[in-house]
Amino acid sequence: MPNAQARIIPATQFVDVYELTMADVYLHNDMADRMASFSLYFRGYGRNRAYYLVAGIDAALDYLENLSFSTADLESISRLGILSDRALDYLSDWAFTGSVHAVKEGDIVFDSEPVLEVTAPVIQAQFAETALLNTITTGTLFATKAARIIQAAQGKPVIEMGARRTHGSVAALTAARSAYIAGCHASSLLEAAALGIPVAGTMAHSYIQSMPDELTAFRRYVDQNPKGATLLVDTYDTAQGVSLAIRTALELAGKGGHISAIRLDSGDLGALATEAREMLDQAGLPDVHIIASGGLDEYSIDELEAQGAPIDAFGVGTRFGTSADAPYIESVYKLVEFDGRPVSKHSEGKRTLPYAKQVLRTYDSDGMMHHDTVTRRDEPTDKQDASKPLLSQVMHNGRRVQEPEPLSVIRDRAASATRTLPARHRRLRYPDTYPVHISESLTGQ
Repeated sequence: MPNAQARIIPATQFVDVYELTMADVYLHNDMADRMASFSLYFRGYGRNRAYYLVAGIDAALDYLENLSFSTADLESISRLGILSDRALDYLSDWAFTGSVHAVKEGDIVFDSEPVLEVTAPVIQAQFAETALLNTITTGTLFATKAARIIQAAQGKPVIEMGARRTHGSVAALTAARSAYIAGCHASSLLEAAALGIPVAGTMAHSYIQSMPDELTAFRRYVDQNPKGATLLVDTYDTAQGVSLAIRTALELAGKGGHISAIRLDSGDLGALATEAREMLDQAGLPDVHIIASGGLDEYSIDELEAQGAPIDAFGVGTRFGTSADAPYIESVYKLVEFDGRPVSKHSEGKRTLPYAKQVLRTYDSDGMMHHDTVTRRDEPTDKQDASKPLLSQVMHNGRRVQEPEPLSVIRDRAASATRTLPARHRRLRYPDTYPVHISESLTGQ
Protein backbone atom coordinates (compact mmCIF):
# COMPACT_ATOMS: atom_id res chain seq x y z
CA MET A 1 0.00 0.00 0.00
CA PRO A 2 1.33 3.48 -0.79
CA ASN A 3 2.19 5.59 2.23
CA ALA A 4 -0.61 8.16 2.17
CA GLN A 5 1.14 10.17 4.87
CA ALA A 6 4.66 10.31 3.44
CA ARG A 7 6.57 13.19 4.92
CA ILE A 8 6.30 16.51 3.07
CA ILE A 9 9.01 18.36 5.02
CA PRO A 10 11.99 16.81 6.78
CA ALA A 11 11.63 16.38 10.54
CA THR A 12 14.64 18.48 11.42
CA GLN A 13 15.28 22.04 12.51
CA PHE A 14 13.31 24.48 10.41
CA VAL A 15 13.64 27.56 12.58
CA ASP A 16 14.67 31.15 12.12
CA VAL A 17 17.76 32.42 13.92
CA TYR A 18 15.72 34.85 15.98
CA GLU A 19 13.74 31.92 17.41
CA LEU A 20 17.03 30.53 18.73
CA THR A 21 18.29 33.81 20.16
CA MET A 22 14.99 34.49 21.92
CA ALA A 23 15.22 31.02 23.46
CA ASP A 24 18.55 32.03 24.99
CA VAL A 25 16.93 35.09 26.58
CA TYR A 26 14.02 33.06 27.95
CA LEU A 27 16.46 30.59 29.53
CA HIS A 28 18.65 33.33 30.99
CA ASN A 29 15.59 34.89 32.64
CA ASP A 30 14.13 31.59 33.87
CA MET A 31 11.12 31.90 31.57
CA ALA A 32 11.57 28.72 29.52
CA ASP A 33 8.71 26.88 31.22
CA ARG A 34 6.17 29.71 31.03
CA MET A 35 3.17 28.56 29.00
CA ALA A 36 2.30 30.46 25.82
CA SER A 37 -0.48 30.19 23.26
CA PHE A 38 0.06 31.22 19.65
CA SER A 39 -2.60 31.54 16.96
CA LEU A 40 -1.91 30.99 13.26
CA TYR A 41 -4.29 32.64 10.82
CA PHE A 42 -4.50 34.30 7.41
CA ARG A 43 -4.81 38.06 7.21
CA GLY A 44 -6.77 39.48 4.29
CA TYR A 45 -7.21 37.84 0.88
CA GLY A 46 -5.26 37.57 -2.34
CA ARG A 47 -6.53 38.70 -5.72
CA ASN A 48 -10.12 37.59 -6.37
CA ARG A 49 -10.06 35.42 -3.24
CA ALA A 50 -12.68 35.28 -0.48
CA TYR A 51 -11.88 31.94 1.21
CA TYR A 52 -9.02 29.55 1.97
CA LEU A 53 -9.07 25.78 1.55
CA VAL A 54 -6.83 24.48 4.32
CA ALA A 55 -4.00 22.03 3.66
CA GLY A 56 -0.68 21.31 5.35
CA ILE A 57 -1.93 20.52 8.86
CA ASP A 58 -0.73 16.92 8.76
CA ALA A 59 2.76 17.89 7.65
CA ALA A 60 2.91 20.50 10.42
CA LEU A 61 1.97 17.94 13.08
CA ASP A 62 4.50 15.52 11.64
CA TYR A 63 7.14 18.20 12.02
CA LEU A 64 6.26 18.89 15.64
CA GLU A 65 6.24 15.21 16.59
CA ASN A 66 9.71 14.66 15.14
CA LEU A 67 11.48 17.90 15.95
CA SER A 68 14.76 17.37 17.81
CA PHE A 69 18.39 18.44 17.70
CA SER A 70 21.11 15.89 17.05
CA THR A 71 24.68 16.21 18.28
CA ALA A 72 25.76 17.21 14.78
CA ASP A 73 23.01 19.84 14.65
CA LEU A 74 24.13 21.35 17.94
CA GLU A 75 27.76 21.36 16.86
CA SER A 76 26.77 23.29 13.75
CA ILE A 77 24.75 25.78 15.78
CA SER A 78 27.59 26.13 18.27
CA ARG A 79 30.00 27.12 15.50
CA LEU A 80 27.70 30.00 14.60
CA GLY A 81 28.37 31.56 17.98
CA ILE A 82 24.79 32.72 18.50
CA LEU A 83 23.80 30.60 21.51
CA SER A 84 25.12 30.24 25.03
CA ASP A 85 26.32 26.89 26.35
CA ARG A 86 23.23 26.81 28.57
CA ALA A 87 20.94 27.09 25.54
CA LEU A 88 22.88 24.43 23.64
CA ASP A 89 22.60 22.10 26.60
CA TYR A 90 18.86 22.78 26.80
CA LEU A 91 18.41 21.86 23.13
CA SER A 92 20.35 18.61 23.52
CA ASP A 93 17.45 17.02 25.38
CA TRP A 94 14.53 18.77 23.80
CA ALA A 95 11.24 17.75 22.25
CA PHE A 96 7.87 19.36 21.63
CA THR A 97 5.53 18.63 24.56
CA GLY A 98 2.70 21.06 23.85
CA SER A 99 -0.87 20.78 22.68
CA VAL A 100 -2.33 21.84 19.35
CA HIS A 101 -5.86 22.73 18.30
CA ALA A 102 -6.57 23.00 14.57
CA VAL A 103 -9.22 22.98 11.91
CA LYS A 104 -9.36 19.88 9.76
CA GLU A 105 -7.51 19.69 6.46
CA GLY A 106 -9.89 20.18 3.57
CA ASP A 107 -12.08 22.60 5.49
CA ILE A 108 -12.62 26.21 4.51
CA VAL A 109 -11.59 29.20 6.63
CA PHE A 110 -11.75 32.94 6.23
CA ASP A 111 -9.80 36.11 7.01
CA SER A 112 -8.52 36.33 10.61
CA GLU A 113 -9.94 32.97 11.72
CA PRO A 114 -7.48 30.76 13.62
CA VAL A 115 -6.39 27.78 11.55
CA LEU A 116 -4.14 26.28 14.22
CA GLU A 117 -3.23 27.21 17.79
CA VAL A 118 -0.27 25.98 19.81
CA THR A 119 -0.06 25.95 23.62
CA ALA A 120 3.33 24.96 24.99
CA PRO A 121 6.29 26.22 27.02
CA VAL A 122 7.22 29.46 25.31
CA ILE A 123 10.46 28.25 23.73
CA GLN A 124 8.71 25.28 22.16
CA ALA A 125 5.79 27.34 20.89
CA GLN A 126 8.14 29.94 19.45
CA PHE A 127 10.33 27.35 17.72
CA ALA A 128 7.27 26.13 15.82
CA GLU A 129 6.56 29.45 14.10
CA THR A 130 8.59 29.22 10.91
CA ALA A 131 7.81 25.59 10.14
CA LEU A 132 4.09 25.93 10.83
CA LEU A 133 3.72 29.09 8.78
CA ASN A 134 5.70 27.68 5.88
CA THR A 135 3.94 24.33 5.79
CA ILE A 136 0.34 25.43 6.31
CA THR A 137 0.61 28.58 4.22
CA THR A 138 2.15 26.76 1.26
CA GLY A 139 -0.30 23.87 1.42
CA THR A 140 -3.27 26.22 1.68
CA LEU A 141 -2.01 28.46 -1.12
CA PHE A 142 -1.94 25.51 -3.54
CA ALA A 143 -5.18 23.96 -2.29
CA THR A 144 -7.06 27.23 -2.71
CA LYS A 145 -5.68 27.78 -6.20
CA ALA A 146 -6.55 24.21 -7.18
CA ALA A 147 -10.09 24.54 -5.80
CA ARG A 148 -10.66 27.51 -8.08
CA ILE A 149 -9.32 25.58 -11.07
CA ILE A 150 -11.55 22.60 -10.24
CA GLN A 151 -14.52 24.96 -10.05
CA ALA A 152 -13.72 26.43 -13.47
CA ALA A 153 -13.38 22.96 -15.03
CA GLN A 154 -17.01 22.16 -14.11
CA GLY A 155 -16.49 18.51 -13.34
CA LYS A 156 -13.95 17.75 -16.06
CA PRO A 157 -10.74 16.02 -14.90
CA VAL A 158 -7.76 18.22 -14.08
CA ILE A 159 -4.19 16.89 -14.00
CA GLU A 160 -1.67 18.77 -11.86
CA MET A 161 1.56 19.27 -13.84
CA GLY A 162 3.33 22.06 -11.94
CA ALA A 163 6.48 20.39 -10.60
CA ARG A 164 8.78 22.00 -13.17
CA ARG A 165 7.72 25.48 -12.12
CA THR A 166 7.16 25.27 -8.37
CA HIS A 167 9.72 26.93 -6.15
CA GLY A 168 11.62 23.81 -5.15
CA SER A 169 11.07 20.07 -4.87
CA VAL A 170 9.33 20.25 -1.47
CA ALA A 171 6.87 22.76 -2.89
CA ALA A 172 6.26 20.47 -5.86
CA LEU A 173 5.18 17.58 -3.66
CA THR A 174 3.14 19.90 -1.45
CA ALA A 175 1.42 21.24 -4.56
CA ALA A 176 0.59 17.74 -5.79
CA ARG A 177 -0.92 16.80 -2.43
CA SER A 178 -2.89 20.03 -2.10
CA ALA A 179 -4.17 19.76 -5.67
CA TYR A 180 -5.42 16.24 -5.02
CA ILE A 181 -7.16 17.33 -1.82
CA ALA A 182 -8.88 20.11 -3.78
CA GLY A 183 -10.15 17.67 -6.40
CA CYS A 184 -7.50 17.27 -9.09
CA HIS A 185 -7.67 13.90 -10.83
CA ALA A 186 -3.95 13.09 -10.85
CA SER A 187 -0.43 14.50 -10.75
CA SER A 188 2.38 14.17 -13.27
CA LEU A 189 4.93 14.02 -10.41
CA LEU A 190 6.02 10.42 -9.83
CA GLU A 191 6.82 11.08 -6.17
CA ALA A 192 3.14 11.91 -5.58
CA ALA A 193 2.36 8.20 -5.94
CA ALA A 194 4.04 7.67 -2.55
CA LEU A 195 1.21 9.73 -1.04
CA GLY A 196 -1.44 7.57 -2.67
CA ILE A 197 -2.15 10.10 -5.43
CA PRO A 198 -2.87 8.80 -8.96
CA VAL A 199 -0.16 9.79 -11.43
CA ALA A 200 -0.54 10.42 -15.15
CA GLY A 201 1.44 11.83 -18.04
CA THR A 202 1.85 11.86 -21.81
CA MET A 203 4.94 12.73 -23.81
CA ALA A 204 7.16 15.75 -24.41
CA HIS A 205 7.75 17.67 -27.60
CA SER A 206 11.38 16.57 -27.37
CA TYR A 207 10.26 12.98 -27.83
CA ILE A 208 8.51 13.89 -31.09
CA GLN A 209 11.52 15.90 -32.25
CA SER A 210 13.92 13.05 -31.52
CA MET A 211 12.17 10.76 -34.02
CA PRO A 212 12.58 10.74 -37.82
CA ASP A 213 9.07 12.16 -38.19
CA GLU A 214 5.84 12.68 -36.26
CA LEU A 215 4.12 9.54 -37.54
CA THR A 216 7.07 7.37 -36.55
CA ALA A 217 7.01 8.96 -33.09
CA PHE A 218 3.34 8.11 -32.65
CA ARG A 219 3.70 4.56 -33.97
CA ARG A 220 6.67 3.74 -31.76
CA TYR A 221 4.92 5.19 -28.72
CA VAL A 222 1.74 3.17 -29.14
CA ASP A 223 3.79 0.05 -29.81
CA GLN A 224 4.91 0.33 -26.18
CA ASN A 225 1.59 1.75 -24.94
CA PRO A 226 -1.15 0.03 -26.99
CA LYS A 227 -3.92 0.47 -24.43
CA GLY A 228 -4.83 4.08 -23.80
CA ALA A 229 -1.93 6.26 -24.95
CA THR A 230 -2.26 10.04 -25.24
CA LEU A 231 -0.57 11.63 -28.26
CA LEU A 232 0.81 15.16 -28.23
CA VAL A 233 -0.22 16.69 -31.55
CA ASP A 234 1.06 20.29 -31.66
CA THR A 235 4.84 19.92 -32.08
CA TYR A 236 4.76 21.08 -35.69
CA ASP A 237 1.39 21.73 -37.34
CA THR A 238 -1.55 20.90 -35.08
CA ALA A 239 -4.04 19.92 -37.78
CA GLN A 240 -1.44 17.65 -39.35
CA GLY A 241 -0.62 16.23 -35.92
CA VAL A 242 -4.28 15.40 -35.34
CA SER A 243 -4.48 13.77 -38.76
CA LEU A 244 -1.44 11.60 -37.99
CA ALA A 245 -2.85 10.74 -34.58
CA ILE A 246 -6.05 9.57 -36.30
CA ARG A 247 -4.03 7.44 -38.71
CA THR A 248 -2.14 5.92 -35.79
CA ALA A 249 -5.36 5.28 -33.86
CA LEU A 250 -6.98 3.49 -36.79
CA GLU A 251 -3.88 1.34 -37.34
CA LEU A 252 -3.82 0.51 -33.63
CA ALA A 253 -7.52 -0.38 -33.61
CA GLY A 254 -6.82 -2.99 -36.28
CA LYS A 255 -4.44 -4.63 -33.82
CA GLY A 256 -6.91 -4.55 -30.94
CA GLY A 257 -5.48 -1.46 -29.24
CA HIS A 258 -6.67 2.12 -28.83
CA ILE A 259 -5.52 5.60 -27.96
CA SER A 260 -7.35 7.45 -25.19
CA ALA A 261 -6.69 11.06 -26.09
CA ILE A 262 -4.80 13.68 -27.98
CA ARG A 263 -3.21 16.62 -26.19
CA LEU A 264 -3.19 20.24 -27.31
CA ASP A 265 -0.50 22.35 -25.64
CA SER A 266 -0.40 25.65 -27.53
CA GLY A 267 -2.25 28.07 -29.76
CA ASP A 268 -5.93 28.96 -29.71
CA LEU A 269 -7.02 25.98 -27.67
CA GLY A 270 -10.74 26.58 -28.18
CA ALA A 271 -10.52 26.76 -31.97
CA LEU A 272 -8.01 23.93 -32.22
CA ALA A 273 -10.12 21.69 -29.97
CA THR A 274 -13.18 22.35 -32.14
CA GLU A 275 -11.27 21.47 -35.30
CA ALA A 276 -9.74 18.38 -33.70
CA ARG A 277 -13.11 17.16 -32.42
CA GLU A 278 -14.62 17.41 -35.89
CA MET A 279 -11.70 15.48 -37.38
CA LEU A 280 -11.86 12.75 -34.75
CA ASP A 281 -15.62 12.35 -35.06
CA GLN A 282 -15.46 12.19 -38.85
CA ALA A 283 -12.83 9.46 -38.56
CA GLY A 284 -15.14 7.41 -36.35
CA LEU A 285 -13.19 8.13 -33.16
CA PRO A 286 -15.75 9.85 -30.91
CA ASP A 287 -14.30 8.15 -27.83
CA VAL A 288 -10.86 9.73 -28.25
CA HIS A 289 -10.71 12.59 -25.75
CA ILE A 290 -9.07 15.99 -26.06
CA ILE A 291 -6.76 17.18 -23.28
CA ALA A 292 -5.67 20.82 -23.20
CA SER A 293 -2.65 22.27 -21.42
CA GLY A 294 -0.26 25.17 -21.80
CA GLY A 295 -0.48 28.19 -19.50
CA LEU A 296 -3.93 27.29 -18.18
CA ASP A 297 -5.47 28.49 -14.94
CA GLU A 298 -8.98 29.04 -13.60
CA TYR A 299 -9.49 32.15 -15.73
CA SER A 300 -8.52 30.60 -19.08
CA ILE A 301 -10.35 27.36 -18.29
CA ASP A 302 -13.45 29.36 -17.39
CA GLU A 303 -13.23 31.16 -20.74
CA LEU A 304 -12.84 27.90 -22.64
CA GLU A 305 -15.86 26.45 -20.87
CA ALA A 306 -17.88 29.58 -21.63
CA GLN A 307 -17.00 29.16 -25.32
CA GLY A 308 -18.22 25.56 -25.23
CA ALA A 309 -14.80 24.28 -26.32
CA PRO A 310 -14.95 20.46 -26.74
CA ILE A 311 -12.16 19.82 -24.25
CA ASP A 312 -12.51 16.78 -22.01
CA ALA A 313 -9.71 17.36 -19.49
CA PHE A 314 -7.17 19.99 -18.53
CA GLY A 315 -3.53 19.98 -17.46
CA VAL A 316 -2.36 22.85 -15.25
CA GLY A 317 1.30 23.62 -14.70
CA THR A 318 3.05 26.98 -14.37
CA ARG A 319 0.14 29.13 -13.33
CA PHE A 320 -0.96 26.57 -10.77
CA GLY A 321 2.51 25.67 -9.50
CA THR A 322 3.29 29.31 -8.77
CA SER A 323 -0.28 30.41 -7.95
CA ALA A 324 0.58 33.07 -10.48
CA ASP A 325 -2.25 35.53 -9.92
CA ALA A 326 -1.94 35.45 -6.09
CA PRO A 327 1.46 33.95 -5.24
CA TYR A 328 1.41 34.39 -1.48
CA ILE A 329 -0.85 34.41 1.56
CA GLU A 330 -0.37 36.93 4.34
CA SER A 331 -0.20 34.44 7.20
CA VAL A 332 0.76 35.21 10.79
CA TYR A 333 1.55 33.35 14.02
CA LYS A 334 0.82 35.58 16.98
CA LEU A 335 1.09 35.27 20.75
CA VAL A 336 -2.40 35.45 22.30
CA GLU A 337 -1.80 34.22 25.87
CA PHE A 338 1.32 34.18 28.03
CA ASP A 339 1.78 32.84 31.53
CA GLY A 340 -1.97 32.81 32.15
CA ARG A 341 -2.72 36.30 30.87
CA PRO A 342 -4.20 37.44 27.55
CA VAL A 343 -1.94 39.43 25.25
CA SER A 344 -2.55 41.38 22.06
CA LYS A 345 -0.73 43.56 19.57
CA HIS A 346 -1.90 47.10 18.84
CA SER A 347 0.23 48.04 15.83
CA GLU A 348 -1.65 50.04 13.23
CA GLY A 349 -3.14 47.71 10.63
CA LYS A 350 -1.83 44.65 12.46
CA ARG A 351 -3.87 44.54 15.64
CA THR A 352 -4.38 41.09 17.12
CA LEU A 353 -7.05 39.65 19.40
CA PRO A 354 -6.13 37.99 22.71
CA TYR A 355 -7.00 34.54 24.05
CA ALA A 356 -7.00 31.05 22.61
CA LYS A 357 -9.97 30.83 20.28
CA GLN A 358 -12.68 28.77 18.65
CA VAL A 359 -14.56 29.33 15.40
CA LEU A 360 -18.27 28.53 15.30
CA ARG A 361 -19.83 28.01 11.89
CA THR A 362 -23.54 28.59 11.37
CA TYR A 363 -25.43 27.09 8.42
CA ASP A 364 -28.75 28.13 6.93
CA SER A 365 -31.78 25.87 6.53
CA ASP A 366 -30.43 24.60 3.19
CA GLY A 367 -27.17 23.45 4.76
CA MET A 368 -25.15 26.31 3.23
CA MET A 369 -22.59 28.31 5.20
CA HIS A 370 -24.22 31.45 6.58
CA HIS A 371 -21.68 33.08 8.90
CA ASP A 372 -18.84 32.33 11.31
CA THR A 373 -18.20 33.63 14.81
CA VAL A 374 -14.74 33.79 16.39
CA THR A 375 -14.97 33.30 20.16
CA ARG A 376 -12.78 32.53 23.13
CA ARG A 377 -12.06 28.82 23.30
CA ASP A 378 -13.39 28.65 26.86
CA GLU A 379 -16.45 30.77 26.13
CA PRO A 380 -19.70 29.04 27.16
CA THR A 381 -22.01 28.20 24.27
CA ASP A 382 -25.77 28.05 24.15
CA LYS A 383 -26.86 24.40 24.19
CA GLN A 384 -29.50 25.30 21.63
CA ASP A 385 -26.87 26.72 19.29
CA ALA A 386 -26.41 24.37 16.31
CA SER A 387 -23.21 26.07 15.15
CA LYS A 388 -20.32 23.76 14.33
CA PRO A 389 -16.97 24.29 16.13
CA LEU A 390 -14.13 24.12 13.61
CA LEU A 391 -11.08 23.66 15.84
CA SER A 392 -10.45 20.47 17.80
CA GLN A 393 -7.49 19.20 19.77
CA VAL A 394 -5.11 17.32 17.50
CA MET A 395 -2.03 17.05 19.75
CA HIS A 396 -1.58 16.51 23.49
CA ASN A 397 1.76 16.31 25.30
CA GLY A 398 3.51 16.54 21.95
CA ARG A 399 1.75 13.57 20.37
CA ARG A 400 -1.19 13.30 17.99
CA VAL A 401 -4.47 12.37 19.61
CA GLN A 402 -5.49 10.25 16.62
CA GLU A 403 -4.00 8.67 13.52
CA PRO A 404 -3.59 10.86 10.40
CA GLU A 405 -6.60 10.86 8.11
CA PRO A 406 -6.41 9.18 4.70
CA LEU A 407 -6.20 11.60 1.79
CA SER A 408 -9.52 10.29 0.51
CA VAL A 409 -11.27 11.52 3.67
CA ILE A 410 -9.63 14.95 3.41
CA ARG A 411 -10.51 15.13 -0.29
CA ASP A 412 -14.17 14.33 0.43
CA ARG A 413 -14.24 16.99 3.14
CA ALA A 414 -12.85 19.58 0.73
CA ALA A 415 -15.51 18.75 -1.84
CA SER A 416 -18.25 19.01 0.79
CA ALA A 417 -16.92 22.29 2.20
CA THR A 418 -16.73 23.84 -1.24
CA ARG A 419 -20.26 22.74 -2.11
CA THR A 420 -21.67 24.32 1.04
CA LEU A 421 -19.97 27.69 0.48
CA PRO A 422 -22.48 29.89 -1.40
CA ALA A 423 -21.52 30.60 -5.00
CA ARG A 424 -21.26 34.35 -4.45
CA HIS A 425 -18.27 33.74 -2.17
CA ARG A 426 -16.63 31.41 -4.72
CA ARG A 427 -16.87 33.63 -7.79
CA LEU A 428 -13.61 33.59 -9.73
CA ARG A 429 -13.79 37.35 -10.05
CA TYR A 430 -14.98 39.84 -7.43
CA PRO A 431 -16.43 37.38 -4.89
CA ASP A 432 -18.50 38.62 -1.97
CA THR A 433 -16.81 38.61 1.44
CA TYR A 434 -18.13 35.96 3.79
CA PRO A 435 -19.42 37.32 7.14
CA VAL A 436 -17.17 36.61 10.11
CA HIS A 437 -18.33 37.96 13.48
CA ILE A 438 -16.03 38.57 16.43
CA SER A 439 -17.34 37.74 19.89
CA GLU A 440 -17.56 40.60 22.39
CA SER A 441 -15.44 38.49 24.77
CA LEU A 442 -12.47 39.07 22.44
CA THR A 443 -13.00 42.77 21.78
CA GLY A 444 -14.00 43.80 25.28
CA GLN A 445 -16.99 45.66 23.92
